[in-house]
Parts: sequence; C-alpha cells; structure tokens
Amino acid sequence: MTTRQLTTEPTTTTLTKFVDPLPIPKRLRADPADPLPSFTIRTVAAELRLHTQLPPTALWTYGGDFPGPVLDVHRDQRIRVTWTNEVTTPYPAVNAYLADAPGNPSLAMNDPGIGAAQPVPGTTGLPAWLDTHLHGAVTGGGNDGWMENALLTGDSQLAEYPNRQPAMTLWYHDHAMNITSLNVFAGLVGMYLLRDEEEDKLGLPDGEHEIPLIVCDRNLATDANGALTGQLLHKTTGTLPFLGPYTLVNGRIWPYLEVRPGWYRFRLLNASNSRTYRLHLLDEKDNQVTAGAVWQIGTDSGLLGAPLPVGSAGLTLAPAERADVLVDFGAFRGSSLRLVNSAQAPFRGDPLPPGVKPGDPLPADRLPEPDVMQFRVRAERLHDLVPLLRELEPGKSGEERDTVASGHGFRLPETLSPSYYRLTEQRLPADPVQRVLGLAADPDGTLGLWELQEVPATEAPTAPGQVLDGIIQVTGPTGVTTTYQRVARHFDDQLNWRARMDEWEVWQILNLSGILHPIHIHLIRFQPLSIDAYDTGEFDAALGGTATGKPVAHLAALPIDPSLTGWKDVMRIPPGTSVTVAGQFRGAAGRYMYHCHILEHEDAGMMRQFAVMPGAVMDVGRGMGGGMGGGMGGGMSGGTGITSTTGTTGMGSM
Repeated sequence: MTTRQLTTEPTTTTLTKFVDPLPIPKRLRADPADPLPSFTIRTVAAELRLHTQLPPTALWTYGGDFPGPVLDVHRDQRIRVTWTNEVTTPYPAVNAYLADAPGNPSLAMNDPGIGAAQPVPGTTGLPAWLDTHLHGAVTGGGNDGWMENALLTGDSQLAEYPNRQPAMTLWYHDHAMNITSLNVFAGLVGMYLLRDEEEDKLGLPDGEHEIPLIVCDRNLATDANGALTGQLLHKTTGTLPFLGPYTLVNGRIWPYLEVRPGWYRFRLLNASNSRTYRLHLLDEKDNQVTAGAVWQIGTDSGLLGAPLPVGSAGLTLAPAERADVLVDFGAFRGSSLRLVNSAQAPFRGDPLPPGVKPGDPLPADRLPEPDVMQFRVRAERLHDLVPLLRELEPGKSGEERDTVASGHGFRLPETLSPSYYRLTEQRLPADPVQRVLGLAADPDGTLGLWELQEVPATEAPTAPGQVLDGIIQVTGPTGVTTTYQRVARHFDDQLNWRARMDEWEVWQILNLSGILHPIHIHLIRFQPLSIDAYDTGEFDAALGGTATGKPVAHLAALPIDPSLTGWKDVMRIPPGTSVTVAGQFRGAAGRYMYHCHILEHEDAGMMRQFAVMPGAVMDVGRGMGGGMGGGMGGGMSGGTGITSTTGTTGMGSM
C-alpha cells in the first residue's frame, strides 16, 4: 500500500458510523476434566476489514483474528499455552513522527496545519520479534513474558498459568522490548476470563448476554487521492504518544450491537496504546446520559463487594484498565443508545469544560470523534420472542415472563463478593516494606521511574537554593520535610527492589510530571490506601531536583473514587498527586517488571524491574534483607510509617 504525505488525512471521517455489527471474539474453553488443558495460539499475519467501507487492513494477530480468541478458564485450573510465532510479513503499519509545533493551538490528529509527518527510520524493516504477557496473571517469572525473551519467526514461547486467583478479567498482549507499542498497535491483543465458584453463585448474565468489549483507537493512512487505504498509521509527536481519531470495539470501527431489553454483562478492556476513555451511555432520543441502567461489579483484578452505580461522571478506563459492567436495557425497548467517550487527551483527570456535554466532540483536546459504539434495543417484548416460556410458566404475567427471559430472572445482587474487603492501613501487618517512586521527566525530556531512597539529614545537601540532579525534598502532611535521592530511573539501571514472597509492601508513587500515568505492577494486585495532592511547582525538571528549602509540598488529602477501591493491577497517577498502594507478593517468584502502561512511554524508558524471592533464599544472601529506602515517613505519608492494629486476619483471600 502507498501513502502520500501523512498530513493529508481528511479533517473529518469519511466512514459511516454504526453500519457494522459488533464482532464477538472466539472462545477457547478449558475442559474441566483435563488435568492440564493445552492450547496453541499462533501469531500470524492477516488482512481484516476494520470497517465495511475500508479495504482490508494488514495486521499481526493471535490466531488470525483481531482481537485474538478469549481464553475462558476456571480458578485453580492450570493451563499450558504455546505461543507460536508464525509471522512472516514486515511490520504492517506506517510508523510516523510528527515534530512539535509550539505555536499551533491544536494538536488534533487530523490537523493539517501542524506540519509534515516523517516516517520513523528502521520501523518498516522490523522483524516480527514477539513476546506474550498475560496481564494480571499470578505466574512464575519464567512464564510472565520477560520482554527481552521475545521470539523470532519459527520459535515458540511455552507458558503455564496456574490460575490460582479469584474470578477476574485478564488480557494478553505483546510485551517485546522497545517495540511493545508497535506490536500491540499491529493487533496483538486478546482477553482472558478467569471464573470461580463465588462468581458462579451470582447467576450473572452469561452466554450471549456476556460480551467482551475490547476498546482501542487507531489512525488510518490515505492514498494520493485522499482516500483511506485501510493501512494503520501510528503517528506520534515529539512529546505526546499515539492518539487516533477512530475508535474500534472488538476490531471494528464504530460498530453496533443489537440487544434484547434485559440485563447484559460487558467485560470492558481499554487496549489502547495511550488513550484514556471516560465512558457514558446516552439515550439517542434526547442525547442525555442514562440514569440507573449501568452498574460496575468488578475492577481489574476481581469483583467488588457490592454493585457500584455508574452515574453522570461516567466510567474512566486508562490504558490496560478493565471494568466488569452490568447494563439493564429493559427500559429502552425500541431505542438506540450510544456509548461515548468524554476524556480529553492527554488525560489529566480534568472534568469537561463548561457547556460541554458527553458526546460533544473536542477536536482541540484530541477527541475529534467521541462515539465508541451503538446499542440497538429490540422493540419486541421478550415473552413474545420466547413461546416456550409460556408453556413452561403458564401462570406468569407478560411482565414476569419478560423478567425471566431477560437474563434468566436475574436480579442485581446486594452482595457480589463475600471475600472482598477494603484494604486499609489497619489491615496491613506491622511495618510492611515501603517503596518510594517518583514519576518525572529527565533533563533531556525523556520520562523515567525514579526509585527514591531517603537521605539521612546529616548527609542531605544544605546549600541554600542548591539543586542537585536526583535529589528532591518533600514536605508531607505533618509538615516534616524529607530528602530523597534517586537510585535508579531507567530499565538498565541496577536492580534495587527485591520482594519477599508472601510479604506485603506499600508503594508510594509521586507524579512530578505534567501528565497522568497508568502504572502497572506485574504479578500482584493491590488497592489504593490514599491519594494526596502535592504542589510540584518547585521541582526543576531541567536540573532534575528541588532546591534546598523549596520542597514539593503537600496540599490536601483527596477522596478515592469508589471505582478505584476494588482490587487493581493498574493505578492511574494524576499529575501533582501521590498515590499510595498496598499489595502482597504471593503465589510466584522470579523477575518481573513495573511500568507506565502508556506504551510509548514504556518503550521510551518508563519501565523498571524487580525480583520476588522466597524469604529463606533472601536470608542466606548478602544485602538482600529488605526494601530499598524505607518509607516516606514524615515526608509524604505523615507519621512514622504504617502500623497495624489487626494483624493479618483475612489476608488469605487475596
């Protein structure tokens, strides 16, 4: 396929919305009678239509489909997956770099005034070097998809997943070093559903009433006549990662789904490289947000304790976040509903501007097309569609038969997961290992993960106004100022953090940059303990630190959104905030990664490594006895660290 200068994309889409039915990914189910079910999933090149009005698009896929098949397994059922690389074609997308234009008021992806985009040298000749990571899995380091152990064509990656985890929505994607953003963009994503008895007892909508919704954004190249070629266009700028104008759900641009007027369960995944979605369901009769129809029942890593209504503020999903959602279409017979995105980009958590409603385009904020997909609710009463129900329930009224037919009599339960508990400082063991992490721009403009260690007061720099690279001072909520020294920031720096198996850790993450970062920690699930606002204006990115006596200062404790109180493996860290999370490193050991899940940031250096080891092994080693840097102490969390009044009661339910 050929393209002309990449700035000649149409300023508005030429594609018609809601003409393609939503594809439903294939399912691979594990036989419960098989002691070790085995699957082979081949990564192959394929040409698939992303929209009826487009030519076929070249992709790299799992099993020939985009997205790949849904793996559907049960808790404690170990499975073996062979990921076989059979890709023989060159990287299928145009990878282009668009230089910054400081004087341009708009950075919308289709703005022709920004300037000519230039193809990135070398990417057209990239080999199919692939590596699959099961995101959110508790599995040994050798099965986790270490990014430098990627495969060339003809090789296979053998992985075993014990599935000793509660019911949750996982997903798998490519994780190859330096090129994760490109390989995922090319199509290498898929969903993985894990079930357990606790979930089974709820009688949630299933079968055709349980539907994966894998959402992502893409851009498309054009030919010499300005027509869309179907070829993917990965266009970025010098400071911003990829953001595309076309939204895909399950591999189709702006699809529709015909539903019955009853309950549905949607397994939502944001599989975008960098775009955050704030989702709203609009009734097309009046373009108003629906009330009382949408309920969140789960987060990244499991069910909530009770259903959470999704109100007018919408449901926010940063890259790699998942949400388990129930929607009751019973009140919308004969209506059409639109799922829309209202998140400005780059997303910082800001509300919509005054006068702007969900569904309004925001081209100046890189959201030229807010539509995601359409739901078409059938007009018929369900009991008229199910004659058998009349024979089985002859004494039921029409309304009662409707209820039974729409989701098998499903009623929204008051309690979802009896094993769920809200993690608090009091539920942690005494003196957990504490880590301190900064998200900051380096003097050269690249982003890093700053592992920080407290500096004793006797060793802290004292010269008034002095700024030293890697030295920052932080004043916490108690007014105590602590000095920290950066001990690592990029992937190849020294390994500092070794966790003991089964030990609880508290990570305090301070965002010194100007944008939101979704931070993913491999292996574990966690919950936020606190979110605090900080004045980061004194942090000097050009010099890499703060001046003595001019610390980053605590402003206020912030409320934690209820949608973030479930078990997570991705945490949004807004700019100017410190988010404290806690989790237990249990179930597996090895070397793992934590990183920003904006994939262009990950590839550019926002990724670090850590190791998990049995405690007895650490005890016989030298210099492996504990965590780096102690805690934030008075610097950020206030007080002398986190203590416990209840010990570890109930911790086994993780």
